[in-house]
Amino acid sequence: METIDKIINTLKNKHIIQEQVIEWTEIKSGTTDGTIYRLSSEKKPLYVLKKDQPKVVAATNGFLETYKNIKLLPNVLYTDEFNEFIVYSYISGDTHINRGSKSEWMKIIVGELINHYEKAEENFSRGRVTGINRSLWADFNLESLESAKANIGDLFSNEEHRRVRLLVNKLNTYEYQQEKYYLHGDAGVHNFVFNSHKLNGIIDPSPLIGPKIYDFTYAFCSSPDDLNLETLYSSFSLLHQEQRITKVELLEEVLFQLYTRIGICKKVHPQDLVAYLEAWKEWRVYLPSI
Repeated sequence: METIDKIINTLKNKHIIQEQVIEWTEIKSGTTDGTIYRLSSEKKPLYVLKKDQPKVVAATNGFLETYKNIKLLPNVLYTDEFNEFIVYSYISGDTHINRGSKSEWMKIIVGELINHYEKAEENFSRGRVTGINRSLWADFNLESLESAKANIGDLFSNEEHRRVRLLVNKLNTYEYQQEKYYLHGDAGVHNFVFNSHKLNGIIDPSPLIGPKIYDFTYAFCSSPDDLNLETLYSSFSLLHQEQRITKVELLEEVLFQLYTRIGICKKVHPQDLVAYLEAWKEWRVYLPSI
């Protein structure tokens, strides 16, 4: 892999970058194993350069090219022939903070991203594009369940863990879970760019083949604020559905997503754990009885 300075010179020679003077800054990110650089000219951020494993770069490029007409996503400017790095447009703003009302940005996520998802080709397996091939979405759910349970541990009672397993078994009987769409796969506030309290862009896809409801509930549960029925139903009403999902099924999907989110939170984002556990006290009433 070439140094960042050599890559920038290559991009200039190929006329991908027009500016003669480019400064670069490494961006710290906890959501990717790769290295991300912000490329600026006269202190104005213009581009993002991401170096990562070839399969990750290829998957990122594939997703962004497939959905290049979605304005929330960055524009791909260049991907090298060995898939060692990708360059795309910079989206101004910040992730996580100053995000405004969840109800408002969820409506944008549904209307401008999820409703534009395309069906995956028949030969595509379910699960992460860069991960293990799954013939059934149930296999992906079960893996998520075991991972979350291991992280949560004794934060929850054995009874609660067993009731979540019953919930997952129930989810796996729903026909809509076998839908195969080409999803962002990591559509949460850590990858949503907000500017002046409004959603301005979405970055860092981790492409996934599965039902659209996954990205919807993932986005809803990606922050501990406004995890209420009013916010949920108002955004869900805008979701285009191939197969109808009832409100009961929706609540079950949110419950499982919240469970897995708490597992991730305990491991990676402990600062949000107290707020998520408070939300869980309200949501666990929808768990099936043993």
